[in-house]
Amino acid sequence: PQDDLAFERIYNTPKRGLGDKTLEKLHRHARVRGIPLSQAAVEVLDTDELPTRARNTLGALMRDFTRWRETVKTLVPAELARTILDESGYTAALQAEKTAEAAGRLENLTELARAMEEYETLGDFLEHVSLVMDNEGVADEDKVTIMTIHAAKGLEFENLFLPGWEEGVFPSQRSLDEGGLASLEEERRLAYVAITRARRRCTILHAANRQIYGQWTSSIPSRFIAELPADHIEEETTLSGGASMWRANWSERDDPFAHVAQANASRGASRGPGWQRAAAQPFDPKPRRIAESTRSAASFAAKPRNDIAVGARVFHEKFGYGTVAEQEGNKLEIDFDGTGRKRVIDSFVKLAG
Repeated sequence: PQDDLAFERIYNTPKRGLGDKTLEKLHRHARVRGIPLSQAAVEVLDTDELPTRARNTLGALMRDFTRWRETVKTLVPAELARTILDESGYTAALQAEKTAEAAGRLENLTELARAMEEYETLGDFLEHVSLVMDNEGVADEDKVTIMTIHAAKGLEFENLFLPGWEEGVFPSQRSLDEGGLASLEEERRLAYVAITRARRRCTILHAANRQIYGQWTSSIPSRFIAELPADHIEEETTLSGGASMWRANWSERDDPFAHVAQANASRGASRGPGWQRAAAQPFDPKPRRIAESTRSAASFAAKPRNDIAVGARVFHEKFGYGTVAEQEGNKLEIDFDGTGRKRVIDSFVKLAG
């Protein structure tokens, strides 16, 4: 409540019709009274300084603040975050933008709420954040820097690691569902931006199994991996459950292919089911060039269903009924009755009865 900068950031985000003139009046009142902007807003609402529309909108916002402060006592941090994102309209505003940047922000917020699930109280979570921020203030030294692709624009690193290159993650299923080919091209552009942040060596990783929203799902490598030039790539399978690392070598003067340490199978029981299955398999420490290996990215893909063909009527839980227009392996182009053409994996549809 005492943070004026935070108040200014959310005062009209998402847009709710509160303009600069209203904010100027709040600043003026706060300076005269020597109080924070949030308290000034409450006091100004009891006057006739604001037009009716601005007063009603600001009043609704301040009532939201009061309600959310009360829910801190009854909701765990993750649920509190999701409640505020939904009730404030911020989630809906990002979804309405239909841009790659908005989708990225939404995914980041989803991950934030998921990270908060580890904490029982908001105080515990904020204490953790405070410790992280304190560590960021330590003098620059050898360290691992974690950031989004968007945040990495304009930066370069000697060694770069790009995890999560799987269909449905990158490119994201949401982008494909909502934006089609246009969103796919935007994701492909981001893939180029990501790879070119590396000066010397770029390591791309994908998992055989991934836990998404609490559910374990099998994954196939991103289509972007198959599009990489084979003469600059080496593939290294860390565990034979299907998870691989793909390394791009920018410098022939250095040994670009450091082997991954063998996983300790005895720790498999403490991990998810994907790790348990993979850890039971032998480890192959010898990396192989894609051009010399029969195990290309496409070879990891699930086998296509033999009961679906072009022209078949199918049903998708999200998009409803549609007709298969094109088929490429286990990927289908479907003309849905209500939402138009979408690209989906055949395991997500069933034949219409």
